[in-house]
Amino acid sequence: MTAQASTTGGVETGGGTWRFSADQPLRLDSGAILLPLEIAYKTYGRLNDARTNAVLVCHALTGDQHLASTHPITGKPGWWDLYVGPGRPLDPERHFIICTNVVGGCMGTTGPASVDTKSGEAYGLKFPVITIADMVRAQAMLIDALGIECLFAAVGGSMGGMQVLQWAADYPDKLFSAVCIAGAARHSAQNIAFHEVGRQAIMADPNWCGGAYLAAGVRPDKGLAVARMAAHITYLSESALQRKFGRELQKDGLSWGFDADFQVESYLRHQGASFVDRFDANSYLYITRALDYFDLSAQYGGVLAQAFRKARHVKFCVLSFSSDWLYPTEESRDVVRALNGAGCRASFAEIETDKGHDAFFLADPQLDQTLRGFLAAQAQARGLG
Repeated sequence: MTAQASTTGGVETGGGTWRFSADQPLRLDSGAILLPLEIAYKTYGRLNDARTNAVLVCHALTGDQHLASTHPITGKPGWWDLYVGPGRPLDPERHFIICTNVVGGCMGTTGPASVDTKSGEAYGLKFPVITIADMVRAQAMLIDALGIECLFAAVGGSMGGMQVLQWAADYPDKLFSAVCIAGAARHSAQNIAFHEVGRQAIMADPNWCGGAYLAAGVRPDKGLAVARMAAHITYLSESALQRKFGRELQKDGLSWGFDADFQVESYLRHQGASFVDRFDANSYLYITRALDYFDLSAQYGGVLAQAFRKARHVKFCVLSFSSDWLYPTEESRDVVRALNGAGCRASFAEIETDKGHDAFFLADPQLDQTLRGFLAAQAQARGLG
């Protein structure tokens, strides 16, 4: 492996790329075997002597391992630095915080842009289809490699929340507590439909080249930007869009053409253009497909409670947002009912906000207090002080 460590603001940060040996392949749900496997990750804080203070934070669809440190491509702060840092709910002075780039990603973990050792070229569409369970299986391999027998907590929002639920189903003995924010136990037909629009936009771009655009020296940036624009609409609420933009124009008067007359058009175009600088188009295809395939109850005869039957010792916190129409509150309630049906201890809160699905990325006092309170209570229960 390669690793690095530094001190930022008095907090030790580390991570790097963990390269698994030839006798440690990742066996995928599809039946394929991924070898070699590399996982890019970041850590914040120090692992205590008892190795009981580790927190895994799972990222959403377009996230990566740069949880609370400057992103090397965009130069922007970490995607969850509002909640990770000294004095924050996830505190590196008390927790050893780990965030990995998921399998299929494009920030150092093995994905479609990685080099296939058999051909010497990027995998492209030869990369095997992955699932949320595959992502979690790879994370578990890293946690084992780091010498951590049981995580103090797994925490995640959106796709990260789905990974948390998969952790509870597949590795309950490696988990003390779990926080699922704005997630669900399966992907809905509406969500699959939005993803298909995005995938078709990418594949319709002439520069996609059947997935072999890296070998051709081009990138399907236009298609990927449109995919991002369509998805980004689902991350916001109608009231938030109206409050932020309404029907305000970019300039005085209409252009009587097809430029970005409205501020909301300009905003979406900016979101699409900035996204292509940091994300790989094929990774977008693979990760959205993994989300579409996600149905935690499927392997348990359609009974979600059965997925959690071995996780009765795990303490759960499930959070939703009132204006989230991508993963609405009722889907979080379904998870809570299943946890209760399995005999698990679960707390639940719906946070009132008009900010939509992406509210978990934004400053919210109730989210901060709820997350802080839950983790503090579990720390006391585990004897972490």
